[in-house]
Amino acid sequence: MQAAFHDLDIQFSIENYRFHALNFVFERFLRSVPKHSHSSNSYEIHYISSGHGQATIDGAVYRVIPNTLYVTGPHIEHEQVPDKEDPMTEYCIYLKIEPKLPDRKKEKAVRGSFLELIESTHFWFGQDSHNLYPVIQQIFSELEHECTGYLSQVDALLRQLLVLLARNYESRQESRPHYPASNLVDSKYLIIEECFLYEYSSLTLEALSKRLGLGARQTERLLRQHYDKTFMQKKTEAKMSAAALMLSDPSVSITEIANHLGYSSVEHFSTAFKRYYHKSAREFRKEK
Repeated sequence: MQAAFHDLDIQFSIENYRFHALNFVFERFLRSVPKHSHSSNSYEIHYISSGHGQATIDGAVYRVIPNTLYVTGPHIEHEQVPDKEDPMTEYCIYLKIEPKLPDRKKEKAVRGSFLELIESTHFWFGQDSHNLYPVIQQIFSELEHECTGYLSQVDALLRQLLVLLARNYESRQESRPHYPASNLVDSKYLIIEECFLYEYSSLTLEALSKRLGLGARQTERLLRQHYDKTFMQKKTEAKMSAAALMLSDPSVSITEIANHLGYSSVEHFSTAFKRYYHKSAREFRKEK
């Protein structure tokens, strides 16, 4: 069960902020999502409408139940594991926020705005207490049916969603500063993140560069500037995150994991795993 609306760029401004809604996904998770993070200025809104599971966010484990709302902002590492008996169903909206140059005449009125709270809250997790569900459902319905004026409707609904999000934050704020935000907004970051999340076993620098419409050196520079990692570091990180998840399932052999991740041999995988985690795959599995 999945509905996805990719390659969008629904743009709207509120006060001195410019928003780009780039990706909308509704999915029932029959698979685990390996650990990953997003670029500067990127925010992912997760709403769990049904089912159970767990999310590991910045190293802390959280129980996911129906009506769970959580937001992962710039550089917040997170992964999701569904309950096999009752997999979670999630609505996910990916936004990038671009603070515009301040208008000195409006600066006093804008200061303290709910939008400052949205931008500065890089992580929040809790139960939705302001009825986001019907708003999110309507957003996905508008995108699916594309009735007359649907983009205007989505624009208005996203604005409403942000207000309700800020009201949840006010109830229990969990903002943590991470990396300084960039003022670049581009769907290239979404392409990068999805490639490393879903194509880690076979992705090459050349293939990623082609997707981005950049040269290999430009792609490496982009990764260093916005993720502070090289292509190989990002790929190794993605493969090792996936390996850690698969090792938690005793029914999957280490040979199968090595093959799935694209290693030429179990020995090659074992060496890479030990170098990354400072313990063998078998030792890691025993500790799980």
